[in-house]
This record gives sequence, C-alpha cells and structure tokens, in this order.
Amino acid sequence: MATLGLTANTNPNKSFEVLPNPADSVSSLSFSPKSNLLVATSWDNQVRCWEIVGGSSQPKASITLDQPVLCSAWKDDGTTVFSGGCDKQVKMWPLLSGGQPQQVAQHDAPVKEIAWIPQMNLLVSGSWDKTLRYWDTRQSNPVHVQPLPERCYALTVNYPLMIVGTADRNLVVFNLQNPQTEFKRIQSPLKYQTRCLAAFPDQQGFLVMLYFFACPFVSHLRDLNFSCLNDLYVPLYSFYNLSQVHHTFATAGSDGAFNFWDKDSKQRLKAFSRCPLPIPCSTFNSDGSIFAYAVCYDWSRGAENHNPATAKTSIYLHSPQEAEVKGKPRLATGRK
Repeated sequence: MATLGLTANTNPNKSFEVLPNPADSVSSLSFSPKSNLLVATSWDNQVRCWEIVGGSSQPKASITLDQPVLCSAWKDDGTTVFSGGCDKQVKMWPLLSGGQPQQVAQHDAPVKEIAWIPQMNLLVSGSWDKTLRYWDTRQSNPVHVQPLPERCYALTVNYPLMIVGTADRNLVVFNLQNPQTEFKRIQSPLKYQTRCLAAFPDQQGFLVMLYFFACPFVSHLRDLNFSCLNDLYVPLYSFYNLSQVHHTFATAGSDGAFNFWDKDSKQRLKAFSRCPLPIPCSTFNSDGSIFAYAVCYDWSRGAENHNPATAKTSIYLHSPQEAEVKGKPRLATGRK
C-alpha cells in the first residue's frame, strides 16, 4: 500500500492537519474517485478542495454558497463535485474545468444526502422534505420522486444496492434496478437516530452504527451483531467509512475517538487516541492509503454548549499502515 510522507503538523495519531482550517464545523468529507483531491463542506457556507501531494495539503479551489452546506459527492470521472444543503438545492461544481457552480436539483426542505449513480447516469438526493429525488443534471425537473417514511438523514449507494436512513429509525432498502419500489423497509435495531450508513463493496450488506445487515436482495435481511463490541461505549453520533481495498471499516463519533475494524472476523484492528472534539465525518481515499477525518464541534449538545474559543475546526489526514487496516484471518474451528 502506498503511504504518505507525513511529517509536519502531526498530532498524537500521527496525522497531519489540512490547512487552512474551515471557519465552522465540517459537515462532510469526500475524496475524488480518480485522484487525491479532498472536498469538505461546512456550516460556514463553503465548499473547499485541497490537493494532497507528497505528504502535504495544497488549497486548490473553494466556493461560497448562500447557506450552510450539509453534503457532497463526486461524479465518477472525478471532474465534478455536487453539494447540497440548507438552501434546499444541489449545486454542480465543474471543479477541474474551473467553472462556476450551477443548480441541478431542488427540494422543499434542506438537502441532507446526495450520491452520483454512474450506472444510471443520475444524481439522487435525499431531503428533510421526506423524499428522494432522481435527477438528470441536464434537466430541471426530477426523473422520479420517491416518498420516504420520514426525513432523510443517511444514504449509501453501491449499485444496485441503496439504503436510506430516515427519522423514526427507518431503514429503507432499494434495488436500483427497480428504483421506484421499496425492496424492504425495516426499523433500525439501535436505540438512537441513524446518522450514517455504509454499503459493503460486494453489495452483500450494509453497516448501520455497530450492526450490519446481510442478504439485501433475498426474502429477508439478517441482523448480524458485532458481539465483540457489546461492552464498548458507543457514541450517539457514529459514522462509518469502508476501505474499498481491504473491506475493513472505520468508526468515529462524538467522543472524539476513531477505530478501524474487520467486519469478517468481527475484530478491532486499531484503536487511536481520542481527539479533543467530536469527529462528525471521515472518509478513505480511493486506494485506502489516506484516511481523512474532521475534528470539530458537532452541535449534538446544542448551541448553548458551543464555545467558539475552544471549538477549533480541524481536518486531519492519517496514512494507515497495512496492519491497521488489513483484515485478520478467521481462526479455524472444530476438532482435529
């Protein structure tokens, strides 16, 4: 695995800081599928892009929108960034060509999640208006509007599998070969609101908090709990990101901790030192050689507990070593 030559601005987790810092909390992080371009959206109304080269970050471009930005996604060719937020719109930013952002989608409430689906050549957006909308970016009207049981809070796509997490702990599974019909609706086994989902690279299941579900397109979904996590404190706001290389995953949350896990052996591969503030979002780059995470106030304790003097927003990059992310073989069972 290629690694970054990380030297400057290191923290206890051997991560280096991306500069300049956003002025307010980070809401999403996403790497280009084609290069080490990192995009961050934040509550200061900005979408920023850095190029990660030789162990350092170089600001590449930024745009300022009218209201806080909540989510981001890349087009599969790595040329274009989509962003959605509190202005109820999705903007398309042709980043590599230097073009200006243009509106390509509209909702009746803030846009919380977006994803580009290359197999369909469509953008999907999930909103607090309780709908999913599919968009051909060359047209002003949605191709299809899909009602949801509640407000959208999380979405993950790995074609043909798509899962949407809504308020009231609903998990709605779609087979995108038939996107106008829900494949399955289940209630999350977790006590709290779903904040993030991650589909497996092999499309055979998905993670929600510290559970995963298997067998997406058969008659039922089977809940497989991580028994090794039962005695651990689980933050209310946990986030998952899957490494496309080793198929291990990272968790991070409001306690400021992040860990790498092996879903197959149900083992924790690496625990890292806690950060001074929550980690509201994180992501791997396309080859798994960089793990990016934001450290900032996540507003889970309300505005009254926000202290601007201590709530510095930072984005860090960690270069995982192979032992930190490569799954461990399962132990043989049975008698000799």
